[in-house]
Amino acid sequence: MFQLADFLIYCFITAYTPGANNLLSMNYAAKYGFRNSFVFNLGITVGFLVIMALCTAFTSAINALIPKARILLQILGAAYMLFLAWRICRSSSEHALDNSHRPTFVSGMLLQFVNFKIYIYAITAMSLYIMPVYDSLWMLILFVLILTLIGASGSFVWAFFGNLLCSFVSKHEKAVNTIMALLLVYCAVALFI
Repeated sequence: MFQLADFLIYCFITAYTPGANNLLSMNYAAKYGFRNSFVFNLGITVGFLVIMALCTAFTSAINALIPKARILLQILGAAYMLFLAWRICRSSSEHALDNSHRPTFVSGMLLQFVNFKIYIYAITAMSLYIMPVYDSLWMLILFVLILTLIGASGSFVWAFFGNLLCSFVSKHEKAVNTIMALLLVYCAVALFI
């Protein structure tokens, strides 16, 4: 049975916690305005879609070739969620970003190919939540699109709120981080229940 609530909690926490996409989107929007950072975020979305498709194909191939790999992926996915929870608890809102580069579509797209968080997001979601329940090509394509929309929406939200979101997060940083971390711990534990 598909665990929709757990899946959505995992996706939204992963998409909306600080990472390269979100921090750069917020930084560019604060410096150049939301409109000027919009093309950068479109690049993120396209790159995200490509990475989601590649990771889905990879995960599907692993599941087909090595059926017992699912338990290994489950353990690695849970470990990643716990690691992410630990990092969130210890994180600080003081991030130094390079302001010298103007945001472009290509830079947003290429960022996805070196953004490790995206790969883990895709492989974890596919191997732990989606592929155990759905195996048709059309359902996998649908979930690639859903994961892309949720994942890329985080960067658009961070860009839209720019400094406002940065101020809120830094003002309530400990509470926000604790809630996010506890939700990730719940998702990791729920994988085995």
